[in-house]
Amino acid sequence: MEAVRLIRESGRSVGEVARDLGVWETVLRRWLKQAEIDEGRGPEGVLTTAEREELRKLRRENKQLMMEREILKKATAFFAKQSG
Repeated sequence: MEAVRLIRESGRSVGEVARDLGVWETVLRRWLKQAEIDEGRGPEGVLTTAEREELRKLRRENKQLMMEREILKKATAFFAKQSG
């Protein structure tokens, strides 16, 4: 991310860069922290951006599969009644 690179390479403070970019300093600090995590320098067990995205994707897929399973269960019950 360009904002993180700017802080690291310019030698300017987070507050200065935040003001120049028009973002909250806390947001910029969060971006810095996440960049460190993504680079493998974060605390143990904290998810990288890629891992968070994968988790979101898997949760969506899981929700879809659960709904499909429920539909199939209902369809099976319906057809079992019809043939019985």
